[in-house]
Amino acid sequence: MWPWGHLALGYLCYLPYEYRARGDASTWLAVGALAVGTQFPDLVDKPLAWTVGVLPSGRSLAHSVLALVVVCGAVYLLCRHAERVVVSVAFGIGYVSHLVGDSVGHVLAGEYEYLVFLVWPLLGTPPYGDEGGFLSHFANLELTSFLAFQFALCVVALGAFLVVQYRLGRAWH
Repeated sequence: MWPWGHLALGYLCYLPYEYRARGDASTWLAVGALAVGTQFPDLVDKPLAWTVGVLPSGRSLAHSVLALVVVCGAVYLLCRHAERVVVSVAFGIGYVSHLVGDSVGHVLAGEYEYLVFLVWPLLGTPPYGDEGGFLSHFANLELTSFLAFQFALCVVALGAFLVVQYRLGRAWH
């Protein structure tokens, strides 16, 4: 999934928590933590694999459920100490939605061997071959049905965001 798809999916996953569990709208700090959580695995793994070369794949360390538990646990402890638990929940929802977003295409295609990144390093890395780097990924960007789905998610998420802002009286005039 591309960064904008992860952001949109994360925001749409966060909305039910925001209104059902809490009954109010989150602070900008929580929404910021959500945004960081939706990008966190790629912000760690892609540079360390593609630029520095210390990880075997752009989906390895931070894409592992093992790392998710450790990182989200640490974020929770920090936020609990600062009495901002909702910020840790937002980050966690973003992080989990990232892993779901990177997995769903493989699940739908029946490509289960590509899901081993979820338990890295226990089962190794997916058989991606040469992953290239940042520029090669953007250069090879093609309009596929999955990319179109991500753009549609962005439109829905933006609409939901604007509705939330309007209902909070933060509408732009």
